[in-house]
Amino acid sequence: MPTPSSTQAYRASLLHFTGDPLHNEQAMQWFEDGLLIIQDGRVLAAGDYAQLKTSLPEGADIAHFPGKIITPGFIDSHIHYPQTDMIASPAPGLLPWLEKYTFPTERQFQDPVHAGEVASFFIDELLRCGTTTAMVYCTVHPESVDAFFGESEKRNLRMVAGKVLMDRNCPEFLRDTAESGARDSETLIQKWHKRGRQMYAITPRFAPTSSDAQLQLAGELAQKYPDTFIQTHVAENKDECKWARELFPQARSYLDIYDRYGLMRERAMYAHCIWLDDTDRQRMAETKSAVSLCATSNLFLGSGLFDFPRAQQAGVPLSLATDVGGGTSFSMLQTMNETYKVARMGGTYLPAARMFYLATLGGARAMQLEGTIGNFAPDAEADFIVLDPQATPLLARRSARTDNVEELLFALALLGDDRTIAATYSAGKLVHERK
Repeated sequence: MPTPSSTQAYRASLLHFTGDPLHNEQAMQWFEDGLLIIQDGRVLAAGDYAQLKTSLPEGADIAHFPGKIITPGFIDSHIHYPQTDMIASPAPGLLPWLEKYTFPTERQFQDPVHAGEVASFFIDELLRCGTTTAMVYCTVHPESVDAFFGESEKRNLRMVAGKVLMDRNCPEFLRDTAESGARDSETLIQKWHKRGRQMYAITPRFAPTSSDAQLQLAGELAQKYPDTFIQTHVAENKDECKWARELFPQARSYLDIYDRYGLMRERAMYAHCIWLDDTDRQRMAETKSAVSLCATSNLFLGSGLFDFPRAQQAGVPLSLATDVGGGTSFSMLQTMNETYKVARMGGTYLPAARMFYLATLGGARAMQLEGTIGNFAPDAEADFIVLDPQATPLLARRSARTDNVEELLFALALLGDDRTIAATYSAGKLVHERK
Protein backbone atom coordinates (compact mmCIF):
# COMPACT_ATOMS: atom_id res chain seq x y z
CA MET A 1 0.00 0.00 0.00
CA PRO A 2 1.48 3.40 -0.93
CA THR A 3 2.40 5.64 2.00
CA PRO A 4 1.28 9.28 2.22
CA SER A 5 4.90 10.48 1.97
CA SER A 6 5.50 8.67 -1.35
CA THR A 7 2.18 9.62 -2.97
CA GLN A 8 0.97 12.94 -4.38
CA ALA A 9 -2.52 13.56 -5.70
CA TYR A 10 -3.77 16.38 -7.91
CA ARG A 11 -7.45 17.21 -8.40
CA ALA A 12 -8.76 19.19 -11.37
CA SER A 13 -10.39 18.48 -14.70
CA LEU A 14 -8.22 15.84 -16.35
CA LEU A 15 -7.39 15.47 -20.06
CA HIS A 16 -5.24 12.90 -21.83
CA PHE A 17 -5.34 10.53 -24.80
CA THR A 18 -5.11 6.78 -25.29
CA GLY A 19 -4.93 7.07 -29.09
CA ASP A 20 -5.39 9.40 -32.03
CA PRO A 21 -8.87 10.97 -31.95
CA LEU A 22 -8.77 11.14 -35.75
CA HIS A 23 -9.19 7.36 -35.80
CA ASN A 24 -10.94 6.71 -32.49
CA GLU A 25 -13.59 9.00 -31.02
CA GLN A 26 -13.10 7.35 -27.61
CA ALA A 27 -9.36 8.11 -27.53
CA MET A 28 -9.81 11.37 -25.61
CA GLN A 29 -10.12 10.80 -21.87
CA TRP A 30 -11.84 13.70 -20.09
CA PHE A 31 -12.78 13.76 -16.42
CA GLU A 32 -14.63 16.90 -15.37
CA ASP A 33 -13.66 16.24 -11.74
CA GLY A 34 -10.51 14.18 -12.09
CA LEU A 35 -7.70 12.90 -9.92
CA LEU A 36 -4.09 12.23 -10.89
CA ILE A 37 -2.15 10.08 -8.43
CA ILE A 38 1.66 10.12 -8.56
CA GLN A 39 4.10 7.82 -6.78
CA ASP A 40 7.88 8.19 -6.96
CA GLY A 41 7.69 10.40 -10.05
CA ARG A 42 5.40 8.10 -12.03
CA VAL A 43 1.69 7.86 -12.67
CA LEU A 44 -0.06 5.49 -10.31
CA ALA A 45 -3.61 6.21 -11.51
CA ALA A 46 -5.68 8.81 -13.33
CA GLY A 47 -9.44 9.07 -13.61
CA ASP A 48 -12.61 10.20 -11.91
CA TYR A 49 -12.08 11.75 -8.48
CA ALA A 50 -15.10 10.07 -6.90
CA GLN A 51 -13.85 6.64 -7.96
CA LEU A 52 -10.16 7.09 -7.14
CA LYS A 53 -10.20 9.07 -3.88
CA THR A 54 -10.75 5.92 -1.80
CA SER A 55 -7.55 4.38 -3.17
CA LEU A 56 -5.41 7.12 -1.61
CA PRO A 57 -3.54 6.25 1.58
CA GLU A 58 -4.97 7.88 4.68
CA GLY A 59 -3.45 11.29 5.25
CA ALA A 60 -2.28 11.79 1.66
CA ASP A 61 -2.39 15.41 0.55
CA ILE A 62 -4.49 16.41 -2.45
CA ALA A 63 -3.51 19.53 -4.36
CA HIS A 64 -6.78 20.95 -5.66
CA PHE A 65 -6.96 23.19 -8.75
CA PRO A 66 -10.65 24.11 -9.12
CA GLY A 67 -11.54 25.45 -12.55
CA LYS A 68 -8.27 24.29 -14.07
CA ILE A 69 -7.20 21.41 -16.35
CA ILE A 70 -4.39 18.93 -15.82
CA THR A 71 -2.92 17.46 -19.01
CA PRO A 72 0.38 15.81 -19.94
CA GLY A 73 3.28 18.18 -20.54
CA PHE A 74 3.70 19.37 -24.11
CA ILE A 75 6.26 17.71 -26.41
CA ASP A 76 8.11 19.99 -28.83
CA SER A 77 9.71 17.78 -31.48
CA HIS A 78 11.96 20.40 -33.13
CA ILE A 79 13.65 23.43 -31.57
CA HIS A 80 17.08 25.13 -31.63
CA TYR A 81 18.26 26.35 -28.23
CA PRO A 82 21.17 28.41 -29.64
CA GLN A 83 18.68 30.46 -31.66
CA THR A 84 16.94 31.80 -28.55
CA ASP A 85 18.70 35.16 -28.81
CA MET A 86 17.95 35.65 -32.52
CA ILE A 87 14.24 34.81 -32.46
CA ALA A 88 12.18 37.28 -34.53
CA SER A 89 15.05 38.27 -36.86
CA PRO A 90 13.95 39.65 -40.27
CA ALA A 91 15.06 38.04 -43.54
CA PRO A 92 13.54 37.40 -46.98
CA GLY A 93 13.90 33.60 -46.74
CA LEU A 94 15.50 30.59 -45.09
CA LEU A 95 18.96 30.64 -46.66
CA PRO A 96 19.70 34.36 -46.15
CA TRP A 97 18.27 34.08 -42.62
CA LEU A 98 20.80 31.33 -41.86
CA GLU A 99 23.70 33.36 -43.26
CA LYS A 100 22.87 36.67 -41.59
CA TYR A 101 21.61 35.61 -38.18
CA THR A 102 21.84 31.90 -37.40
CA PHE A 103 25.47 31.12 -38.12
CA PRO A 104 26.95 34.22 -36.38
CA THR A 105 24.78 33.57 -33.31
CA GLU A 106 25.79 29.92 -33.10
CA ARG A 107 29.49 30.84 -33.22
CA GLN A 108 29.32 31.97 -29.59
CA PHE A 109 28.48 28.49 -28.30
CA GLN A 110 32.06 27.32 -28.23
CA ASP A 111 32.10 29.24 -24.92
CA PRO A 112 30.63 26.89 -22.27
CA VAL A 113 29.72 29.80 -19.98
CA HIS A 114 27.67 31.47 -22.69
CA ALA A 115 26.12 28.14 -23.71
CA GLY A 116 25.14 27.39 -20.14
CA GLU A 117 23.51 30.79 -19.62
CA VAL A 118 21.45 30.46 -22.81
CA ALA A 119 20.53 26.84 -21.99
CA SER A 120 19.25 27.87 -18.56
CA PHE A 121 17.08 30.67 -20.00
CA PHE A 122 15.89 28.41 -22.83
CA ILE A 123 14.75 25.69 -20.41
CA ASP A 124 13.03 28.29 -18.23
CA GLU A 125 11.07 29.38 -21.31
CA LEU A 126 10.10 25.82 -22.21
CA LEU A 127 8.79 25.15 -18.71
CA ARG A 128 7.00 28.50 -18.56
CA CYS A 129 5.17 27.46 -21.74
CA GLY A 130 4.35 23.97 -20.44
CA THR A 131 6.85 22.03 -22.57
CA THR A 132 8.36 19.18 -20.57
CA THR A 133 10.11 17.32 -23.43
CA ALA A 134 11.81 18.71 -26.52
CA MET A 135 14.02 17.50 -29.34
CA VAL A 136 16.76 20.11 -29.25
CA TYR A 137 19.46 21.18 -31.69
CA CYS A 138 22.67 22.36 -30.11
CA THR A 139 25.53 23.76 -32.25
CA VAL A 140 28.53 22.13 -33.86
CA HIS A 141 30.42 22.60 -30.58
CA PRO A 142 30.39 19.66 -28.11
CA GLU A 143 30.45 22.26 -25.32
CA SER A 144 26.95 23.35 -26.35
CA VAL A 145 25.64 19.82 -25.82
CA ASP A 146 27.28 19.47 -22.41
CA ALA A 147 25.82 22.82 -21.39
CA PHE A 148 22.30 21.89 -22.46
CA PHE A 149 22.23 18.42 -20.93
CA GLY A 150 23.84 19.77 -17.75
CA GLU A 151 20.99 22.26 -17.29
CA SER A 152 18.34 19.67 -18.17
CA GLU A 153 19.82 17.10 -15.81
CA LYS A 154 19.74 19.57 -12.91
CA ARG A 155 15.95 19.73 -13.28
CA ASN A 156 15.46 16.03 -14.06
CA LEU A 157 13.76 16.70 -17.40
CA ARG A 158 13.15 14.19 -20.22
CA MET A 159 15.06 15.85 -23.06
CA VAL A 160 16.60 14.82 -26.38
CA ALA A 161 19.49 16.81 -27.90
CA GLY A 162 22.52 16.49 -30.13
CA LYS A 163 25.57 18.17 -31.61
CA VAL A 164 25.02 19.55 -35.11
CA LEU A 165 27.02 17.83 -37.87
CA MET A 166 28.10 20.33 -40.53
CA ASP A 167 31.28 19.91 -42.59
CA ARG A 168 30.61 22.03 -45.70
CA ASN A 169 28.63 24.97 -47.11
CA CYS A 170 28.86 26.88 -43.87
CA PRO A 171 31.28 29.36 -42.28
CA GLU A 172 34.68 27.93 -41.37
CA PHE A 173 34.10 28.83 -37.73
CA LEU A 174 31.13 26.40 -37.58
CA ARG A 175 32.65 23.56 -39.60
CA ASP A 176 33.61 20.16 -38.26
CA THR A 177 34.87 17.25 -40.38
CA ALA A 178 33.20 13.96 -41.17
CA GLU A 179 35.58 12.19 -38.81
CA SER A 180 35.60 14.73 -35.97
CA GLY A 181 31.81 15.10 -36.10
CA ALA A 182 31.27 11.36 -35.81
CA ARG A 183 33.92 11.04 -33.09
CA ASP A 184 32.49 13.90 -31.02
CA SER A 185 28.95 12.55 -31.47
CA GLU A 186 29.94 9.09 -30.27
CA THR A 187 31.70 10.54 -27.23
CA LEU A 188 28.56 12.53 -26.40
CA ILE A 189 26.32 9.48 -26.93
CA GLN A 190 28.42 7.51 -24.48
CA LYS A 191 28.39 10.36 -21.98
CA TRP A 192 24.74 11.43 -22.10
CA HIS A 193 22.43 8.94 -23.82
CA LYS A 194 20.11 7.39 -21.24
CA ARG A 195 21.97 9.14 -18.41
CA GLY A 196 19.01 9.78 -16.13
CA ARG A 197 16.33 11.23 -18.39
CA GLN A 198 18.69 12.58 -21.07
CA MET A 199 18.68 11.05 -24.57
CA TYR A 200 20.91 11.72 -27.58
CA ALA A 201 20.02 12.63 -31.16
CA ILE A 202 22.41 12.20 -34.10
CA THR A 203 21.99 15.62 -35.76
CA PRO A 204 23.06 16.38 -39.35
CA ARG A 205 21.90 19.98 -39.74
CA PHE A 206 20.53 19.31 -43.21
CA ALA A 207 21.87 17.45 -46.23
CA PRO A 208 23.40 20.52 -48.00
CA THR A 209 25.76 21.18 -45.07
CA SER A 210 27.02 17.59 -44.79
CA SER A 211 29.29 15.75 -47.21
CA ASP A 212 28.63 12.22 -48.40
CA ALA A 213 31.30 11.04 -45.96
CA GLN A 214 29.63 12.79 -43.02
CA LEU A 215 26.18 11.39 -43.82
CA GLN A 216 27.73 7.94 -44.24
CA LEU A 217 29.32 8.12 -40.78
CA ALA A 218 26.09 9.47 -39.28
CA GLY A 219 24.24 6.48 -40.71
CA GLU A 220 26.82 4.12 -39.24
CA LEU A 221 26.37 5.74 -35.82
CA ALA A 222 22.60 5.39 -36.16
CA GLN A 223 23.02 1.69 -36.86
CA LYS A 224 25.50 1.17 -34.02
CA TYR A 225 23.26 2.98 -31.50
CA PRO A 226 19.72 2.04 -32.63
CA ASP A 227 17.96 3.51 -29.58
CA THR A 228 19.41 6.99 -30.17
CA PHE A 229 17.37 9.53 -32.08
CA ILE A 230 18.05 11.11 -35.47
CA GLN A 231 16.97 14.68 -36.17
CA THR A 232 17.38 16.84 -39.24
CA HIS A 233 15.55 19.08 -41.73
CA VAL A 234 14.03 18.14 -45.06
CA ALA A 235 11.98 19.79 -47.82
CA GLU A 236 11.38 23.03 -45.93
CA ASN A 237 11.91 25.58 -48.67
CA LYS A 238 11.92 25.38 -52.47
CA ASP A 239 15.35 27.00 -52.80
CA GLU A 240 16.75 24.55 -50.25
CA CYS A 241 15.19 21.59 -52.11
CA LYS A 242 16.74 22.73 -55.40
CA TRP A 243 20.13 23.12 -53.72
CA ALA A 244 19.96 19.66 -52.12
CA ARG A 245 19.10 18.02 -55.44
CA GLU A 246 22.03 19.76 -57.14
CA LEU A 247 24.43 18.56 -54.44
CA PHE A 248 23.13 14.96 -54.50
CA PRO A 249 22.08 14.36 -58.15
CA GLN A 250 22.07 10.59 -57.67
CA ALA A 251 19.21 10.78 -55.13
CA ARG A 252 15.59 10.33 -56.25
CA SER A 253 14.45 13.11 -53.91
CA TYR A 254 15.69 15.27 -51.06
CA LEU A 255 14.39 12.75 -48.52
CA ASP A 256 16.04 9.92 -50.44
CA ILE A 257 19.44 11.46 -49.65
CA TYR A 258 18.96 10.52 -45.99
CA ASP A 259 17.49 7.14 -46.85
CA ARG A 260 20.58 6.20 -48.86
CA TYR A 261 22.72 6.68 -45.76
CA GLY A 262 20.55 4.69 -43.35
CA LEU A 263 19.06 7.70 -41.61
CA MET A 264 15.41 6.68 -41.91
CA ARG A 265 14.25 4.47 -39.07
CA GLU A 266 12.29 4.53 -35.82
CA ARG A 267 13.22 7.56 -33.69
CA ALA A 268 14.11 9.60 -36.78
CA MET A 269 12.47 13.04 -36.72
CA TYR A 270 12.26 15.10 -39.93
CA ALA A 271 11.35 18.75 -39.54
CA HIS A 272 9.04 20.49 -42.04
CA CYS A 273 8.43 17.92 -44.82
CA ILE A 274 6.47 20.44 -46.88
CA TRP A 275 7.74 19.62 -50.38
CA LEU A 276 7.61 15.81 -50.28
CA ASP A 277 5.94 13.59 -52.86
CA ASP A 278 3.79 10.52 -52.24
CA THR A 279 6.75 8.15 -52.61
CA ASP A 280 8.57 10.09 -49.89
CA ARG A 281 5.56 9.93 -47.59
CA GLN A 282 5.16 6.22 -48.15
CA ARG A 283 8.82 5.69 -47.30
CA MET A 284 8.42 7.66 -44.08
CA ALA A 285 5.47 5.49 -43.07
CA GLU A 286 7.37 2.29 -43.93
CA THR A 287 10.40 3.25 -41.85
CA LYS A 288 8.36 4.86 -39.02
CA SER A 289 10.29 8.08 -39.57
CA ALA A 290 8.25 10.98 -38.18
CA VAL A 291 7.29 14.47 -39.31
CA SER A 292 7.78 17.47 -37.08
CA LEU A 293 5.17 20.07 -38.09
CA CYS A 294 6.57 23.59 -37.72
CA ALA A 295 3.68 25.80 -38.79
CA THR A 296 4.82 28.99 -37.05
CA SER A 297 8.27 28.81 -38.62
CA ASN A 298 6.91 27.85 -42.04
CA LEU A 299 4.68 30.92 -42.06
CA PHE A 300 7.40 33.23 -40.71
CA LEU A 301 9.96 32.17 -43.34
CA GLY A 302 7.37 31.82 -46.11
CA SER A 303 8.38 28.20 -46.66
CA GLY A 304 4.97 26.75 -47.55
CA LEU A 305 1.95 24.90 -46.16
CA PHE A 306 2.11 21.33 -44.89
CA ASP A 307 -0.13 18.85 -46.76
CA PHE A 308 -2.22 17.21 -44.03
CA PRO A 309 -4.45 15.02 -46.25
CA ARG A 310 -1.56 13.32 -48.08
CA ALA A 311 0.44 12.79 -44.90
CA GLN A 312 -2.56 11.30 -43.13
CA GLN A 313 -3.42 9.12 -46.11
CA ALA A 314 0.11 7.69 -46.07
CA GLY A 315 0.00 7.10 -42.31
CA VAL A 316 3.08 9.17 -41.51
CA PRO A 317 3.64 9.76 -37.76
CA LEU A 318 3.03 13.45 -36.97
CA SER A 319 4.11 15.74 -34.15
CA LEU A 320 4.10 19.49 -33.43
CA ALA A 321 7.05 21.81 -32.94
CA THR A 322 7.82 25.47 -32.36
CA ASP A 323 11.10 25.54 -34.34
CA VAL A 324 12.46 28.49 -32.37
CA GLY A 325 14.16 30.63 -33.66
CA GLY A 326 12.49 30.29 -37.09
CA GLY A 327 9.34 29.89 -35.06
CA THR A 328 8.32 33.01 -33.18
CA SER A 329 7.04 31.55 -29.91
CA PHE A 330 8.03 28.90 -27.37
CA SER A 331 4.32 28.31 -26.69
CA MET A 332 2.83 25.08 -27.99
CA LEU A 333 -0.61 26.67 -27.60
CA GLN A 334 0.37 29.43 -30.02
CA THR A 335 1.85 26.73 -32.24
CA MET A 336 -1.54 24.97 -32.26
CA ASN A 337 -3.08 28.28 -33.29
CA GLU A 338 -0.82 28.55 -36.35
CA THR A 339 -1.11 24.83 -37.17
CA TYR A 340 -4.89 25.15 -37.25
CA LYS A 341 -4.64 28.02 -39.75
CA VAL A 342 -2.14 26.20 -41.97
CA ALA A 343 -4.47 23.20 -42.06
CA ARG A 344 -7.45 25.40 -42.96
CA MET A 345 -5.52 27.04 -45.80
CA GLY A 346 -4.98 23.55 -47.19
CA GLY A 347 -8.65 22.59 -46.85
CA THR A 348 -8.26 20.50 -43.67
CA TYR A 349 -10.09 21.07 -40.38
CA LEU A 350 -8.12 20.23 -37.23
CA PRO A 351 -10.28 19.73 -34.14
CA ALA A 352 -8.78 21.00 -30.89
CA ALA A 353 -8.72 17.47 -29.50
CA ARG A 354 -6.41 16.40 -32.34
CA MET A 355 -4.10 19.35 -31.78
CA PHE A 356 -3.78 18.52 -28.08
CA TYR A 357 -3.15 14.89 -29.03
CA LEU A 358 -0.38 15.87 -31.46
CA ALA A 359 1.23 18.02 -28.75
CA THR A 360 1.21 15.18 -26.19
CA LEU A 361 0.71 11.50 -27.01
CA GLY A 362 1.19 12.12 -30.75
CA GLY A 363 4.63 13.54 -30.05
CA ALA A 364 5.49 10.63 -27.77
CA ARG A 365 4.40 8.13 -30.42
CA ALA A 366 6.38 9.91 -33.13
CA MET A 367 9.44 9.65 -30.87
CA GLN A 368 8.70 5.99 -29.97
CA LEU A 369 8.28 7.02 -26.33
CA GLU A 370 4.66 6.00 -25.73
CA GLY A 371 4.41 4.51 -22.25
CA THR A 372 7.24 6.76 -21.05
CA ILE A 373 5.73 10.21 -21.67
CA GLY A 374 2.70 11.71 -23.41
CA ASN A 375 -0.26 10.49 -21.37
CA PHE A 376 -1.32 9.27 -17.93
CA ALA A 377 -0.96 5.53 -18.52
CA PRO A 378 0.05 3.69 -15.35
CA ASP A 379 3.82 3.88 -14.72
CA ALA A 380 4.35 6.70 -17.26
CA GLU A 381 6.66 9.45 -16.10
CA ALA A 382 4.66 12.13 -14.30
CA ASP A 383 5.30 15.11 -16.58
CA PHE A 384 2.17 17.27 -16.55
CA ILE A 385 0.90 20.83 -16.64
CA VAL A 386 -1.97 22.79 -15.12
CA LEU A 387 -3.90 24.90 -17.65
CA ASP A 388 -5.87 27.95 -16.53
CA PRO A 389 -8.88 28.78 -18.74
CA GLN A 390 -9.19 32.08 -16.82
CA ALA A 391 -5.59 33.16 -17.47
CA THR A 392 -6.57 36.30 -19.40
CA PRO A 393 -9.79 38.33 -19.39
CA LEU A 394 -10.60 37.37 -23.00
CA LEU A 395 -9.87 33.66 -22.46
CA ALA A 396 -11.92 33.67 -19.26
CA ARG A 397 -14.85 35.31 -21.01
CA ARG A 398 -14.72 32.88 -23.93
CA SER A 399 -14.23 29.82 -21.70
CA ALA A 400 -17.31 30.74 -19.66
CA ARG A 401 -19.37 30.60 -22.85
CA THR A 402 -18.22 27.21 -24.14
CA ASP A 403 -20.78 24.43 -24.38
CA ASN A 404 -18.51 21.36 -24.47
CA VAL A 405 -14.94 20.16 -24.04
CA GLU A 406 -14.04 20.65 -27.71
CA GLU A 407 -15.05 24.31 -27.58
CA LEU A 408 -13.07 24.82 -24.37
CA LEU A 409 -9.93 23.20 -25.80
CA PHE A 410 -10.33 25.18 -29.01
CA ALA A 411 -10.45 28.42 -27.02
CA LEU A 412 -7.27 27.40 -25.18
CA ALA A 413 -5.51 26.55 -28.45
CA LEU A 414 -6.53 29.74 -30.26
CA LEU A 415 -6.38 32.24 -27.38
CA GLY A 416 -3.85 30.67 -25.01
CA ASP A 417 -0.15 31.36 -24.54
CA ASP A 418 2.46 31.12 -21.76
CA ARG A 419 0.07 32.85 -19.33
CA THR A 420 -2.27 29.87 -19.63
CA ILE A 421 0.28 27.58 -17.94
CA ALA A 422 -0.41 27.82 -14.20
CA ALA A 423 2.16 25.18 -13.28
CA THR A 424 4.54 22.67 -14.84
CA TYR A 425 5.62 19.40 -13.21
CA SER A 426 8.45 17.08 -14.26
CA ALA A 427 8.68 13.56 -12.80
CA GLY A 428 6.12 14.65 -10.22
CA LYS A 429 8.10 17.72 -9.06
CA LEU A 430 7.01 21.33 -9.53
CA VAL A 431 9.46 22.99 -11.94
CA HIS A 432 7.48 26.12 -12.85
CA GLU A 433 4.66 28.03 -11.19
CA ARG A 434 3.05 31.13 -12.63
CA LYS A 435 3.17 33.95 -10.14
